[in-house]
Amino acid sequence: MTAINDVTTLEIDGEIAVVTLNSPPVNALSAPVREGITNGVKAAIDNDAVKAIVLICEGKTFIAGADITEFGKAPKGPSLFDALQMIEFGTKPVVAAIHGTALGGGLEVALTCHYRVAVPSAKCGLPEVKLGLLPGAGGTQRLPRIVGPEKALDMVTSGSHVGAKQCLEMGLVDELAEEGKLREGAVAFAKKVVAEKRPLKKVRDLNDKVEAARGKPEIFENFRKANARKFRGFLAPEYNIQCIEAAVNLPFEEGIKVEQKLFRELVTGTQSAAQRHVFFAERQVWKLPDVPADTAIIPVKKVGIIGAGTMGGGIAMNFLNTGFPVTIVETKQDALDRGIATIRRNYENSAKKGRFSMEEVEKRMGLLTGSLDMNDLADCDLVIEAVFENMDIKKDVFGKLDKIVKQGAILATNTSALNIDEIATAVKRPEAVIGLHFFSPANVMRLLEVVRADKTSNEVIATSMQIAKKIGKIAALVGVCPGFVGNRILAQRQREAQKLIMEGAMPWDVDRVLYDFGLPMGPFAMSDLAGLDIGWSKEKSKGETLRDRLCEMDRRGQKTGAGYYDYDEHRNAKPSPVVEKMILDYAAEKGINRRTISDDEILERCIYPMINEGAKILEEGKAIRSSDIDIVWINGYGFPVYRGGPMFYGDTVGADKVLAKMKEFQAKMGDDFKPAALLEKIVAEGKKFGDY
Repeated sequence: MTAINDVTTLEIDGEIAVVTLNSPPVNALSAPVREGITNGVKAAIDNDAVKAIVLICEGKTFIAGADITEFGKAPKGPSLFDALQMIEFGTKPVVAAIHGTALGGGLEVALTCHYRVAVPSAKCGLPEVKLGLLPGAGGTQRLPRIVGPEKALDMVTSGSHVGAKQCLEMGLVDELAEEGKLREGAVAFAKKVVAEKRPLKKVRDLNDKVEAARGKPEIFENFRKANARKFRGFLAPEYNIQCIEAAVNLPFEEGIKVEQKLFRELVTGTQSAAQRHVFFAERQVWKLPDVPADTAIIPVKKVGIIGAGTMGGGIAMNFLNTGFPVTIVETKQDALDRGIATIRRNYENSAKKGRFSMEEVEKRMGLLTGSLDMNDLADCDLVIEAVFENMDIKKDVFGKLDKIVKQGAILATNTSALNIDEIATAVKRPEAVIGLHFFSPANVMRLLEVVRADKTSNEVIATSMQIAKKIGKIAALVGVCPGFVGNRILAQRQREAQKLIMEGAMPWDVDRVLYDFGLPMGPFAMSDLAGLDIGWSKEKSKGETLRDRLCEMDRRGQKTGAGYYDYDEHRNAKPSPVVEKMILDYAAEKGINRRTISDDEILERCIYPMINEGAKILEEGKAIRSSDIDIVWINGYGFPVYRGGPMFYGDTVGADKVLAKMKEFQAKMGDDFKPAALLEKIVAEGKKFGDY
């Protein structure tokens, strides 16, 4: 065995050379790996005894992609293109031996090899689109030549991983080796290639599948149409599609030029920077600087939930999905029956869509126990309260729990805004109390705000973060303040949206601007969807706000067929002349002189106060990092990933521009726009939010 460099060895096995890469954790295409491939393959080609080459990786995976820590830095060592050319234009057949995942640049390496062998558990994919990129080393040109343009379109725009069996069916892999015997299988395959004198099969020269699609632009038109909603606002899926079009319509070398041009545009653009920021932020969010890594974890084997309403039922499903036994407690039998029936119906609907079997439905339902007696929570390791958002009710529940639930258990509240320090005064063990703020619908939304109170113990924090991971959530640790991180920032946007429609805009103007910015819906469409009567009471209403008046008219949102918008029987919205008149009358009543408001002002007034509030949250230490705020807003409120979250967007615009606008608005409209001290400081020091 010969060492080629620190991460590569070359071994001669009869007529077959085996080039082995070993660069933990995932054999990413760093400079040493590229050098290892280039020099390892060259050494094998230069050895007269060698007739074929196997390229294989140690560890848990084949090459899992580019080394994204190198992005934006000066290139070192051989380029990926040098390595690929050494394989593709070498004079001896190279067989890629794939286990784990061959992703991105890893699959591009495999595609320049002349043959590919994989174990059944292996997966292949081109996930660059998830980082706002496209495969930049010939992936978009080779893939359609081997699997056809339709499958290639799906792979490059979804970034999904395709199993080895499917890869074999579509021609991406030539043979499956026995699990655990990849090296033997790949070497045997290479010997067969030599014995049968098989040609050096270059994927770049395979033209049948792309030629069959030439002159059929409808393939691309239909694909764009079918995915328009999913791709809205994103550049990378469209650029990936254009590359596959180039593979179909242009010679290989010209297609490569298109790929490189579009890759450069993406890699230097703000969308990919934002998506790469989110990629790292999602890993960073789990790191808690003041909770030691060796903090003891509380064993959680059984979960209790108080409240079987929409939130309680949704929270229960997260735990049932991952095999936790759950006891759900309600005060009335009909409410309990309704809650359990809703959970069952949700599961049965999923089974009908083929997501899992009816046996799985019964398995999950079998883990659920309903009760009207809080004493049945005595042996739970974690109890989550999901009752009405009222401090007295919550304190009463916690006081009772304190007397029932065993010592050492976690007592969590799902409050979205109430002071958890005050809730904790109801128990003799405040260190056990934490906020677990699930977002609605709780069984669908990825975000979990883990809210630490003043006395919450490190063990309870560490366990809550680990539980979040187990149930498939992305958790952000935040501090106690009104609305925590997400809703506190949301309040800024909602306030400005309401002011804007009084001053001159209409609800559909505000919604359009924010929808075009990339949000799933604007604030008024959102209110209609949720129901305008949430927290509204007919008895207490004095018709003081526009919302009061809409609710009094029974315009309570989509469920009543009218809210800020009018709805048809399919819940399609259209601007309402009734609401327009109400707004004009209301503004006149309040003595507001309406004016024309530009789209730019709508956007700046809705988004910049959010960024400013984020700065205040950082200043007060209620979030650990600015990127954690971005994670909350992307996963809890649908902030567009390609904008990177409100704080990253603030850095994209420039903190100086945000500050100047806030000061301008403050001078005209008052202290709702008072800049945060941290915003002033960042600008004075020439820094970014990302530095905090």
